[in-house]
Amino acid sequence: MEKITSNKPLTSEWLERLQASGYRLTGPLQVIIGILVDSACALEPLELYDLGRKDYPRLGLVTVYRTLDKLEELGLVQRIHQHGGCNLYLRAAHGHEHILLCTNCGRVVYFSGDDLTALIHATAEKSGFAIQEHWLQLLGICQQCQDGRSA
Repeated sequence: MEKITSNKPLTSEWLERLQASGYRLTGPLQVIIGILVDSACALEPLELYDLGRKDYPRLGLVTVYRTLDKLEELGLVQRIHQHGGCNLYLRAAHGHEHILLCTNCGRVVYFSGDDLTALIHATAEKSGFAIQEHWLQLLGICQQCQDGRSA
């Protein structure tokens, strides 16, 4: 897993939101949040479990899944759906960000999306849906993997 520079302000923000929502700030919860905030890659729950056990050996897999559910409920992480059915998790996009996901190493790059208003409006008109939100996920191979330098 490639790590980005520790993002203490974001970690603090997540912990405050969890506490404000009535969640106890346990050791396992803090370890899981630290990994997710600092990860430059989307992670499978089992990867998160393995990484978390390095810092908190008693971490349970059920705790990982429950924590992911809590974080997703609060809009702090998002699920990445894959063709094989396994879900990956990563920090939720902020504002009008979208993601590029490397299908080889799982690296994620956030990018600001173009204005999709016209497409969304036309789709709503044509389908009769009242579209409430959208999410754009682009899949490909990152430059490092193309160059054979996979993380």
